[in-house]
Amino acid sequence: MQVVIFGLNNEQFAVETAKVQSINDAMEITRVPKAPTYIKGLINLRGNVISLLDINFLMDIPKNDRSEGNVIILEMEDELVGISVDQVDEVLDLEDSIVEKENDEKKQAYIKGIINLKDRIITLIDIDKLLSD
Repeated sequence: MQVVIFGLNNEQFAVETAKVQSINDAMEITRVPKAPTYIKGLINLRGNVISLLDINFLMDIPKNDRSEGNVIILEMEDELVGISVDQVDEVLDLEDSIVEKENDEKKQAYIKGIINLKDRIITLIDIDKLLSD
């Protein structure tokens, strides 16, 4: 399994690269009146209008003072959506066995598992489940 590691407020998260369409620098956001709280606005990527999700809000992570540095474009059910993250750290190839399944039912359903590397712990997100709630 290959994953993209990104940071949000000093925590590290990952999504599978199979879902990632592209990684871009921060871009201009057009606000949408009366949009749901988890929608930051719309971005224009090479002529495509894409909804930008507030992943901090969806995952209940406080925002830090730094502005988001990157936008990850994800493909979800034949639709593109963007998430703004503080920074994209790296792309890693991992054995599936290294991902520890999250057994606690009280935990959020969108957590696919925990990647426990020697020097850090990374939360693997199931991006489809993040939006299906």
